[in-house]
Amino acid sequence: MGTPEDNPVQEEDTEETDEEEAEEEGYKFGFSGINMENPYFITLENAIRESVTSSGNTLITEDPEGDAQKQASQITEMIEAGIDAIFLSPVNWEEITPSLQELQEADVRIINVDTQVKEMDYVDAYVGSDNEAAGRMCGEALIEKCPDGGKVLILECPTQNSINERITGFEEAISKAEVGFEIVARENTDGKFEKSVEVAQNILKEHTDVTAIMCGNDQIAVGAQTAVNLLGMDDVIIYGVDGSPDIKKELEKSDTQIAGTAAQSPINMGKKAVEVGLAILNGEEYEKENYVEIIDMITKDNVEMYGADGWQ
Repeated sequence: MGTPEDNPVQEEDTEETDEEEAEEEGYKFGFSGINMENPYFITLENAIRESVTSSGNTLITEDPEGDAQKQASQITEMIEAGIDAIFLSPVNWEEITPSLQELQEADVRIINVDTQVKEMDYVDAYVGSDNEAAGRMCGEALIEKCPDGGKVLILECPTQNSINERITGFEEAISKAEVGFEIVARENTDGKFEKSVEVAQNILKEHTDVTAIMCGNDQIAVGAQTAVNLLGMDDVIIYGVDGSPDIKKELEKSDTQIAGTAAQSPINMGKKAVEVGLAILNGEEYEKENYVEIIDMITKDNVEMYGADGWQ
């Protein structure tokens, strides 16, 4: 009989088996964001992936590209791939319900991240920001910047509850202004840059005296700014939510229409989501609702504190 040194193939087979067993010992997570063209969800997924893999587990990521039906079919595929838990940001907070039922029936634990599903009873835990607070920050900043009031355009996305809450917070804030703000129009952008440009242009051509545009997130805000530039409306001011590098770069300029963004931290949110997900799977104690603090209202006055090269 040969020695181990005489049998290198046998050694290699043993090593491969050990690696496979080690992989099987870890958990398999899924990630389904809204749209992986959005830098926010790219950063969120990167933070989740780093935390998942560094703890000896694996992550399957799918990009629904803002399509609720595609998200549903991808979730089915991840269930079939044997995921133990999923980090989920729904494209449509109502239409996701059948997928939540399917996940529950497959005994897959659900960590709802960033924007809530409508039927929260299905999820094991939620990790996100206080979105109403983010919207209030934008409203309060507008009141301070425009003490004489003015006309406002709201660009929203009713299928995403995080944006709904931001708009609610914004409206509550401006309703308390001593001098009134009039909301002249509100339009659904589906959360997409291209549609944001289109709908903003259409409304601004009709309402040429708009003072400010409140946007549900920074991607929408970039679309609104593009529309404003195309129409040559330099005096319109724009607010967003996220604190994205693109918006911070705009705030460093002297001639931008971007007035501010309520800054979230997708990095901290991703880390917290994995911490909660592992606690759930390990049978440890965890909080069902987890809110990651809104960092700040970033404006021209403080953007240097945060830098424009990355997320806070």
